[in-house]
Amino acid sequence: MKSYNPTSPSRRQLTTVDYSGLTKGAKPYKPLIKRLKSHAGRNNQGRIMTRHQGGGHKKLYRMVDFHQNVIGDAAKVLTIEYDPYRTAFIALVQYTKSGAKSYILAPQDLKVGDEIITEPAAPLKLGNRLQLKNIPVGHEVHNVELRALGGGKLARSAGSYVQVLANADGHTDLKVGSGEVRRVSWECYATIGHVSNSEWSLVVIGKAGRSRWLGIRPTVRGKAMNPVDHPYGGGEGSQPRGTRKPKTMWGKVTGGHKTRNRKKWSTKFIVKRRTKK
Repeated sequence: MKSYNPTSPSRRQLTTVDYSGLTKGAKPYKPLIKRLKSHAGRNNQGRIMTRHQGGGHKKLYRMVDFHQNVIGDAAKVLTIEYDPYRTAFIALVQYTKSGAKSYILAPQDLKVGDEIITEPAAPLKLGNRLQLKNIPVGHEVHNVELRALGGGKLARSAGSYVQVLANADGHTDLKVGSGEVRRVSWECYATIGHVSNSEWSLVVIGKAGRSRWLGIRPTVRGKAMNPVDHPYGGGEGSQPRGTRKPKTMWGKVTGGHKTRNRKKWSTKFIVKRRTKK
């Protein structure tokens, strides 16, 4: 992490990620970037569906390959780059035989010049991608598929990983970050190692303006509103919440009850639910 001298109140607690590990002078690979239109949390009628979104700095979307389905063709890491659309760093790789380039999620400690490969039984090396049935119990992996050849879905954010607990009867038991144990087909692919930029969770924003750069608009407390605007609004001065359960501005209970659909098809693959905090 990088800290700063307290030259102003906003600088005093400010911390940022140390980007010294990124490739100096690397520019985005143009064939793999595109501009996404910003909808600021609005639907096709222009109505706000998600509050507190809007503004933010201009950015380009990098088309990251979560499938990595080029089997048996080794790829060399050309650059390690910052991605404004995700918390993790990304790596630009070039395949040896075809010469094609693609962006992938960069594992922690991956270096420029390293070689990675996707194979059903690839060597247990950082960045290699192989089927879960060939990964020994106890190994930590990321970008894990939920369905064979369906592309990575689990453990894609900065510093995240999934632990292999068991391989038996065509399935693999995985322990995810929340503590939940989930069962998937052992034909699914996963990448060895943690996702990069594990220090991202330690970032201190420091000032309101930095949130606006990220496209995050202000959040107003319910108790600071008028009675017409929120169940907690009104009163002379500061008032207690006046209710046993936290609610949204529409009066819906927002904490303490399960939100998962009881009939969801994938419930049968959850071996153990996440631990309640």
